Amino acid sequence: MGLLALALIGLAAWLIWTGRLQRMSAKDGMALGAALVGAVVAAKGKPLIGAPLLIGATLFFLARGRRDKGKAGKPAPQPVSSHAVIDARKLLGVGPDADARAIRAAHRRLIASVHPDKGGTEALAAQINAARDLLIGEVEQRR
Repeated sequence: MGLLALALIGLAAWLIWTGRLQRMSAKDGMALGAALVGAVVAAKGKPLIGAPLLIGATLFFLARGRRDKGKAGKPAPQPVSSHAVIDARKLLGVGPDADARAIRAAHRRLIASVHPDKGGTEALAAQINAARDLLIGEVEQRR
């Protein structure tokens, strides 16, 4: 049980290090905490107290995994108006025949000058990023 406690603590450290813990919901955090407490209590020689916490957390994550499995596919492509594509092309300064490489190059040139770290605004950077994503999505749909 001591190895299980170390493994769970290592898992929690990894979740924090990679930033995945920030995307966890409060329920996920409580289940992870219960699993950690259960593992530590079981390792201290009280498996009757720790085992239910571990089992409950395991069941929670298994049920959550099944529930999220149905949502895991790519989202259905949203219809894009031709006006939005034209505006995105104007913003990035690319033509209608531009491929993904040209779109990315134009995006890099433009974002370098208007990035928030360079004195630009976050809103403009977000518009430029959205235009890149829209145009690359359109190019991939054409294939």
